[in-house]
Amino acid sequence: MPYARRLFLFLCPLLAAAAAGCAADRPSQPEGWDSAVALRPALDRDARPEVVEVDVTARVEEVEIVPGKRTPTWTYGGGLPGPLIRARVGDRVIVNFRNELPAPTTVHWHGIRLLAEMDGAPGHSQPETPPGGSFTYDFVVPDAGLYWYHPHVDSAVQAGNGLYGPLLVEDPGEPAGLGDELVLVLSDISLNDDGTLGDPQAGGNLGTLFGREGDLLLVNGRVNPVIEARAGLRQRWRIVNAAKTRYYQLMMADHRFTRIGGDGGLLERPVVTDRILLTPGERADVLIVPRGAPGSTLPVRWVPYDRGYGATFGRPEVEAFRLRLADEAAAEDAPLPDVGRDIPALDTAAATRVDLKLTQQEIPGGVEMGINGVPSWEAEPLVAAVGETSVWTVENTMEFDHPFHLHGFFFQVLGADGAPVRPMEWKDTVNVPVDGGARFVVRYDNRPGMWMFHCHILDHADAGMMGMLHVIP
Repeated sequence: MPYARRLFLFLCPLLAAAAAGCAADRPSQPEGWDSAVALRPALDRDARPEVVEVDVTARVEEVEIVPGKRTPTWTYGGGLPGPLIRARVGDRVIVNFRNELPAPTTVHWHGIRLLAEMDGAPGHSQPETPPGGSFTYDFVVPDAGLYWYHPHVDSAVQAGNGLYGPLLVEDPGEPAGLGDELVLVLSDISLNDDGTLGDPQAGGNLGTLFGREGDLLLVNGRVNPVIEARAGLRQRWRIVNAAKTRYYQLMMADHRFTRIGGDGGLLERPVVTDRILLTPGERADVLIVPRGAPGSTLPVRWVPYDRGYGATFGRPEVEAFRLRLADEAAAEDAPLPDVGRDIPALDTAAATRVDLKLTQQEIPGGVEMGINGVPSWEAEPLVAAVGETSVWTVENTMEFDHPFHLHGFFFQVLGADGAPVRPMEWKDTVNVPVDGGARFVVRYDNRPGMWMFHCHILDHADAGMMGMLHVIP
């Protein structure tokens, strides 16, 4: 047996024991602290440690979103949101999917660098899965971070009706002691007075133009849930914005967040900020140390974000969820361990250019959106080669911000000087502001195929603001 292997086997139990001792000495959160937002875990059917195999069925299920009322919600596995799938870096994930909805659908694995045939893009990676049909998704998860899954058929309607769920890829090598972990799926939903789902076409053309936001804010499918906390004890929130239109800007009075990660895992270094801003599709990995008097309640507020065209006019702040501090003395948490990673900048010297404009036009009876003036159903795909590096410039010609998402590949956002925005991170979704643009650099690794790119305000994508990238061998 090689020396390094023998040394590892000798040290591993000692390190595990030391870590367990540290965990035992650390103060704990109140009993049942996370019960109000606990997610259903996906059941792993495969005993092999490197394989996660789960069954996921899309079906309509009556869910109690508003107390005392049952809502016929479109669900993955009967609950809102779908079950939390957990895997580790390098694991093979197998999802046996069955469609029991009254409409065809697919499942897109947002952010995962998988093979194109598993991406859930109908007509490109796979056919639509019809009612009563099934499809097996089989892919490897190469990167740590929080990802999520949602449909890509009639996306605004199906996701708006409740079809979304989280997928967390863990890195066994990351530092211990970052905080007590919560996965938080932020979304919203529109309900009628009797609890039934709202009209997905509400507002007509104006609704499409603005993007339809739900009336109720949801955190893991609950309205304004309460998370128990111990003052002074760090929590780690792994957050995804699964709303089809709503920008989530979260703030806590007299508190600051430490953001350690985003779409593609850890940042190169942490950032301290007074707010969390997530466009639809984005993720954040943040640390928070709650402070306050024993027994007090700390609101976490949704604060309107000005994404253009009067998006904040007359809109009040809303409690998204609350922290309730235990009626006991504040704890003394261990210092935050070093967290971050080296992210090499992609070389743009020989990069090809991709120039896009996000556009709209009036057509008889409706609004048509597009890219470079062409709706998705008329557009020719962009073409790139495996190994190629491209700099994308996405210009916004509309009166709204747009979250721009590229399937299948991470990119690095560039500043006006052409250098990567610091601290560096891997992204798959970036905001394109009003009267501005976004630039990013991407390298196409060896995963040829057809890949979508689109605005992640799903009403906009469905109205034509979408295109395809053909990566050829």
